[in-house]
Amino acid sequence: METILQSRIERKLIDAFAPERLAVINESHLHAGHQPDMTGTGETHIRIRIVSAKFSGMPRLARHRAINELLKPELDAGLHALAVEPAAPGEAVRW
Repeated sequence: METILQSRIERKLIDAFAPERLAVINESHLHAGHQPDMTGTGETHIRIRIVSAKFSGMPRLARHRAINELLKPELDAGLHALAVEPAAPGEAVRW
């Protein structure tokens, strides 16, 4: 089930990077019990898998920084963890 945060993140990524492939995955349920307040419900852990031509020629760290900067409001508002798997078209991915 897609969540409000997932939808908002997806829209921002589409607008900023025009991806040819995108998956925004809520993995919060996988982290239940990792900390006392982590119940596995809600929107605390998000994984992003994105392929965009805008990443061509961009170092991996710069890709991560661009996504983190774009999603800073979500991180500041309580998103606990963001796993990012960015790629340019034609690059090998594990997913």
